[in-house]
Amino acid sequence: MKNDTAKVAIKKLMPPLNTPFNDFAPVISADGSTMMFTSNRPSTERELAKGKAGREYIYEVTVDPKKKKWGAPKLLGPAVNAPGRNNSAIALSPDGQRMLVYRDNNDGNGNVFESVLNGTEWSELTEFPEPINSEEHESSACYSPDGRMIYFVSDREGGEGGKDIWYVTRGESDTWGALKNMGPVINTKEDEQGIFLHADGRTLYFSSKGHGSSGGYDLFRSAQEGSGWSVPNPLGAPLNTPGDDLYLVFLADGKTAYMSSERSGGMGEKDLYEVKFTPLPGRKAQDPLLTLLKGQVVDEETKQPVEGDIEITDNAKNVSISKQRSNSSTGNFLLSLPSGKNYGISVSAPGYLFHSENFDLQDTASYKEVVKVVELKKVKVGKSIVLNNVFYDFDKATLRPESSTELDALVQLLKDNEKLRIELGSHTDDKGADDYNQKLSDARAASVVTHLANKGVAQDRLVAKGYGETSPIAPNDTEEGRQQNRRTEFKVLE
Repeated sequence: MKNDTAKVAIKKLMPPLNTPFNDFAPVISADGSTMMFTSNRPSTERELAKGKAGREYIYEVTVDPKKKKWGAPKLLGPAVNAPGRNNSAIALSPDGQRMLVYRDNNDGNGNVFESVLNGTEWSELTEFPEPINSEEHESSACYSPDGRMIYFVSDREGGEGGKDIWYVTRGESDTWGALKNMGPVINTKEDEQGIFLHADGRTLYFSSKGHGSSGGYDLFRSAQEGSGWSVPNPLGAPLNTPGDDLYLVFLADGKTAYMSSERSGGMGEKDLYEVKFTPLPGRKAQDPLLTLLKGQVVDEETKQPVEGDIEITDNAKNVSISKQRSNSSTGNFLLSLPSGKNYGISVSAPGYLFHSENFDLQDTASYKEVVKVVELKKVKVGKSIVLNNVFYDFDKATLRPESSTELDALVQLLKDNEKLRIELGSHTDDKGADDYNQKLSDARAASVVTHLANKGVAQDRLVAKGYGETSPIAPNDTEEGRQQNRRTEFKVLE
């Protein structure tokens, strides 16, 4: 496939990332801050003394924030790297806090496991059940951006031949659904390997010995089309060579990728490479349709990190589509939000009022990074929270269906704190007459109180108050400011 919009530059990574041994299978967080890779470089005293290759183990490397370069690789501990076995990181979740790991079983086969980052330490591996793992060889896998699906490679029967790409979907009860093969558009009679689904959820990269490969494994790209996938396109030179080219993984911005290859000019048989995509003069970059929300959850008063539960809701469907947690040590989080949905985001932790954000992303919304520090407020008298996912019909007090999830969260907060009494305040911008805005805000506040009462919250715990245009939190001379001023919030009274 000729890339007529970007110049592709590929660069071999320097020591200590690459060595004279096999260094391969990079996986990376969506923001490019953390990378894992696999290497059989000497790791024991005996191997180091003899300069002898060892087993395949997983190494972690992070970007030095001052130098903006990769630091020194760190060998992960025995919780992830089983001594005497071949271990390989095969996927990272976009936030870098969950990792899929391949581990062999010494009989030529192997399975897929998962490890979770608890603070700064990776957990013991958990083996996936059927239908993901089988008695055959499951060698590669990746997450969908929301974590609801896992795509994986297996040479089990029932496919198109050789190693095929399969997928399963996680149900509401956290059980895995029926196994599905990606079919003959993606899979061939030859082997497929090294799958990666971009953070946009729409672009699949993988390697194959089929699809007219020019030699060994070549890299291919396929785009989601409705419920299916497009015919894969080879990525061409300089990415594909007569040797094996595998494990292409992208940052969320689509401008930087990493891969491993057995091409000439390397330090070892397999080496790690960085790939840069630069728009050609006069050509528009094909940015991913994606927003990357990253930041930190902290206590509003102490500014110390908080481990918070983060839930992403499709507001149009009132369906929870993803749940995760901020890191227990740092409070850091990262969310991948593919374009085309109205997202409600709720952050909560015991003893705190929940925090909400809204991202209404059109189908054509191109790549953007948003950095946000979420300051959670303790449940205390006088504290107030803006309900960013409470919506009304235009110029009316009628609550829209998209408000249900956020109001349900408020109901739960009131149930968890039985003595809590709150004020529901509604605010407008300065458009229109003062008395009209006051009446509209009175009616909207009353509408929320009625909704909560219908959900079982005692009426004497709820106070409705309309503020009209009297309490702006932003200038009213821009649409952005007016939008911030049109809000519903609740305040703790006692």
